[in-house]
Amino acid sequence: MTTMNNATDADSLRKAEWNVRTELAAAYRLVALFGWDDLVFTHLSARLPGPEHHFLINPYGLLFHEITASSLVKVDQDGQVVESGGLARVNPAGFTIHSAVHMGREDAGAVMHLHASDGVAVSAHKDGLLPLSQTAMLCLDHLCYHDYEGVALNLDERERLIRDLGDKSMMILRNHGVLTAGKDVAETFTYLYFLMKACEIQVKTQSCGPVYMPSEQAIQTTAEQSQQLGMASKLTWPALRRLLDSKNPGYAV
Repeated sequence: MTTMNNATDADSLRKAEWNVRTELAAAYRLVALFGWDDLVFTHLSARLPGPEHHFLINPYGLLFHEITASSLVKVDQDGQVVESGGLARVNPAGFTIHSAVHMGREDAGAVMHLHASDGVAVSAHKDGLLPLSQTAMLCLDHLCYHDYEGVALNLDERERLIRDLGDKSMMILRNHGVLTAGKDVAETFTYLYFLMKACEIQVKTQSCGPVYMPSEQAIQTTAEQSQQLGMASKLTWPALRRLLDSKNPGYAV
């Protein structure tokens, strides 16, 4: 009986891992589809089920639209490759940022970090993300900031990054880019979409001249309405997967 239970548990873990692999590969290809990728740089990661503290990240050298479920690299919390589907290289800077969040936030099932132009532009703006749109106001109560310290190769930075992240789901990395963290891939991508859309709107708005600011009451009301923002993933993620299946299938292999 014990042997059968062990076999069943192992099979369940394999199925759960494959589901996470498929979801993360879909997220990589969606980032490419939305034009948010940066050649082979930046990373999306996801925690794997099980007691080993393993997570998945992209192999350093594949473009985002090439990522498949089986090509993702499994690493441990020390950045050592546990299993690769071909390329076993992992970007050290990516490991520093992602391992910090996975190690410091048990609730972070996935972490997504981009260098997309509009996100970087807002990260370099003195005032950061402004309440210029409903989308931005939905983000503000989930948002925090982390100052730039150079390319993220110093493992000591992890402590400061986690301190700055606190319990937030969105982060602007000053002069660098954006980051989101959520309970799973679907929720984390939904946070990423809202944050990137808010940044895109801000860049366009500020290029038009003087801006119109909403009232403080409107900002506060929208913040209160944003508390269940991650729940939108229950609607958005299946639709995004359908979009990807029509535009760039083949990720689930």
